[in-house]
Amino acid sequence: MGRTEPNPTYLAAVLNNHGSVALKVGGSSDHVHALFRLLKNRALAEVVEEIKTSSSKWVKTQARGLGGFHWQSGHGGFSVSPGELDSVVKYIEQQEAHHRATSFEEEYRRIMKGYEVDYDERYVWD
Repeated sequence: MGRTEPNPTYLAAVLNNHGSVALKVGGSSDHVHALFRLLKNRALAEVVEEIKTSSSKWVKTQARGLGGFHWQSGHGGFSVSPGELDSVVKYIEQQEAHHRATSFEEEYRRIMKGYEVDYDERYVWD
């Protein structure tokens, strides 16, 4: 991960501090993957908002020139069966190498199409 985004350790700590056990956090310079256990009484959007708010404040304190850091407004959330946890962890660990061949945008479109999720690109990338 580059220097303009929160590090995985920080994001995992935010998740853990809010009761969502972080299993693996990682990504590349333009996006983050967080595999965590969502408590049954928490909405995904609420947890994502906590992560974004806390980490945005943190990033802005890390270096001059980061005062304008912000997350995009949207997010994607997918459930994972227990039998797939190991493969998802490996997928997250390999993000940098993976996205040298396939852009995040290309992959996101493929996933959405593969799971037949209707979406409007005007509201995905900001």
